Amino acid sequence: MTVTLTHHSEEIIQDQISSGAARSPEEAIERALENWAENSQRYWPLGPASTPAEAVEEIRKLRKGVTLGGIKIKDLVNEGRKY
Repeated sequence: MTVTLTHHSEEIIQDQISSGAARSPEEAIERALENWAENSQRYWPLGPASTPAEAVEEIRKLRKGVTLGGIKIKDLVNEGRKY
C-alpha cells in the first residue's frame, strides 16, 4: 500500500521523531493507527457492524443524564423556546 502524506502530516511525524516518541516514520504511523483503533472501540463499542436499531439505542444511552453545569440539555432547550 502506498500512502501520500500531506505537508501537515509530514510535520507531525517529524515532530514525533524529533521528540523521541517514535524512531521512524513507520513507527509513528503504526502507533497513531493503534491509538485510533483503540479509541474508536472505546467511544463507539458497537462498531460499524451494528444494526440501525442498536445504534439508536446506543445513542439514547449516551444522551441520558447529559448535563451542562448540572442542568439537563433538554431543560436548556425548553428554556430557550420560551424567548
